[in-house]
Amino acid sequence: MSTRTVIRGGLVVTASDEIHADVLIEDGRIAALAASGTAAAAAWTAERVIDATGKYVIPGGVDAHTHMELPFGGTFASDTFETGTRAAAWGGTTTIVDFAVQSVGHSLRDGLDAWHAKAEGNCAIDYGFHMIVSDVNQDTLKEMDLLVEEGVTSFKQFMAYPGVFYSDDGQILRAMQRSAENGGLIMMHAENGIAIDVLVEQALARGERDPRYHGEVRKALLEAEATHRAIKLAQVAGAPLYVVHVSAMEAVAELARARDEGLNVFGETCPQYLFLSTDNLAEPDFEGSKYVCSTPLRPKEHQAKLWQGLRTNDLQVVSTDHCPFCFVGQKELGRGDFSKIPNGLPGVENRMDLLHQAVVDGHISRRRWIEIACAAPARMFGMYPKKGTIAPGADADVVIYDPHAEQIISADTHHMNVDYSAYEGKRLTGRVETVLSRGELVITEREYTGHAGHGAYTPRSTCQYLN
Repeated sequence: MSTRTVIRGGLVVTASDEIHADVLIEDGRIAALAASGTAAAAAWTAERVIDATGKYVIPGGVDAHTHMELPFGGTFASDTFETGTRAAAWGGTTTIVDFAVQSVGHSLRDGLDAWHAKAEGNCAIDYGFHMIVSDVNQDTLKEMDLLVEEGVTSFKQFMAYPGVFYSDDGQILRAMQRSAENGGLIMMHAENGIAIDVLVEQALARGERDPRYHGEVRKALLEAEATHRAIKLAQVAGAPLYVVHVSAMEAVAELARARDEGLNVFGETCPQYLFLSTDNLAEPDFEGSKYVCSTPLRPKEHQAKLWQGLRTNDLQVVSTDHCPFCFVGQKELGRGDFSKIPNGLPGVENRMDLLHQAVVDGHISRRRWIEIACAAPARMFGMYPKKGTIAPGADADVVIYDPHAEQIISADTHHMNVDYSAYEGKRLTGRVETVLSRGELVITEREYTGHAGHGAYTPRSTCQYLN
């Protein structure tokens, strides 16, 4: 039995409301809200009282795109489920949805079982899984139906990485047709990988080997082309589509056009595309390798279109695509050949704070912050209102957030298991103070009080944005 808790005096911010209210937590769930100072709130008694005066009380973040322990390019993402979920909690995220991987020649079940084994008993916060589908065949398609029934309701495909995760248009169409029947959601890495491989080969032949060429060969037009093609295939299949890590303004335009036509097409972007650019990829002495991810960072002028897409709801979700590789010994695998740099950035700990900075800077409103970081990902992946809001009956995943605290992001102080920060030295206003996961304290006034194994596997229903 968890402790009965009252959070007093804070400004409760959800995607739809801002209200000065006290929050009562019982048995791991939100039991009630009452306006602060009223008789109803004053009558509550509890073993634990948290004073949130002058603070925000917000839902725990939902990061719907992480890659803990992902095998890639001959190495593994440096965060385990234990270190990665602990870092997520430090950053105010209380639920992740990670990607189980089907290897070519193996079943979806094999991949899912392997990821359950990695995560079980190791997570500080709750977690679910998407399924990467690398090998579409008749058996795979049948398995998709079974996975939807047991709460794995989203499937990622790749138009990039030929020879690794790549699916051709026929395989994509078959999977989309299946998801149209079983209620699953196809998540698409939309880049024309076949064309990109030609450009990589040509760049290396010209002696263009530095990290910045990673951004130059993975052209924005090839992201836009693949986004357009994915939308049309989904339209043919009568299936919904979720495009992951959108980085280019041309791809945003494709999503906006599809949504204007009334299609069930959704888009996600990530903090790295909102705050970083090709300037980082071009940093000297191989420092640019720290910023190699795919889709790649774009020139700064793309950022305004991404923020606009978040304001107009042409982009619905901000996830991290957290896939950390250490600079020493991992990123360095690509010295002299940018195509061998492991693709991925650390960020699971920074997302909520960076997006709060966007509120401070006037890019988005407070409620939109909670929408894109908590409520929308929970709805998109079938976890709302259990996750993503503060309301009676919801899981008591709650963050006490100090909107006035100042911090400087640094690898010296972060909790991710990686030897650099993509945002080193960036000054932010706002900081997580206390985090509860299902009513249990995971971060207590800037101290880690959680433990591996508290986090529970969370089966999901189908996308809640669909009719």
